[in-house]
This record gives sequence, C-alpha cells and structure tokens, in this order.
Amino acid sequence: MADLKPQVKIYTDGACSGNPGPGGWGAILIHGPHEKELFGFVAETTNQRMELLAAIEGLGSLKRPCRVKLHSDSAYLVNAFTQGWIKNWQRNGWLNAKKDPVSNADLWKKLIALSRIHDIEWIKVKGHSDNKHNNRCDALARGAIEARR
Repeated sequence: MADLKPQVKIYTDGACSGNPGPGGWGAILIHGPHEKELFGFVAETTNQRMELLAAIEGLGSLKRPCRVKLHSDSAYLVNAFTQGWIKNWQRNGWLNAKKDPVSNADLWKKLIALSRIHDIEWIKVKGHSDNKHNNRCDALARGAIEARR
C-alpha cells in the first residue's frame, strides 16, 4: 500500500545577536505549490537553541503526520539525527561523550517526540549560499530580532 502521508519540505534557520543574546528563528513549509512562513523571537537565547526551535516550530505546525524533508544549515541539528548522537545521548542518560549533561536536552526531547510523529529526512544545506529558501529563513530569523530592537 502506498504511503498516504503528505510530503512536505521544511527549511529552517536560527539567528542570535550575541551568543547568548536576543534570538530569532525562521521556517518555510512547502507542500506542492503552497508555501507558509513562520518566525519567532526569544529575548535571551543561543544560536543553537534557535536552530533547534526553528525545526520544532516547523514540524509542530504540521496538522497531521507527514513525510518531511527538513533542510537546515545547522550541522548540530542534522548530525544529531543522521550520525546517531541522539541515540547515544539517550543510551548514556542524556550525558555527552565527555559525561557532561547534553546541552539543550529540553529541545532535543521535543524534536525526538516530533520525529516519532513524522517521517523525517534530515538534509544539511550550506548556509549563506545560493539556497533561496535557507536565505529566506535566515532573513525571517534576523527580521524577528530586528523587529524587537
């Protein structure tokens, strides 16, 4: 039987003015000819948290289980899923290879829950290059910060 889940592309990016500092995130969802832009602001955060939050917000906005191609310029986000970091963190009680608590575990746990709902292919894209959707996400994230200044 064919997989009846809708196929969606999601592009995400996070930004921070200072690290830590005020941050923004942006996501673009694409389904067929339809595009939807999402963005948000956090007063005090880090760039890594904004990268994760962009993916969480994009995936969390889907109204039903989907097949997702999630594009991000964050190696931190993509590698955690594609290189088995998450499985290692879970197996080690949320401790990293240095036996320190995993940074941003609260957000990683939300991403894990979302990855159980959706079939996600994690795709690393080169940041600040010629990918128009990644560049647009960066502009959305930075715009969210600028709007609060």
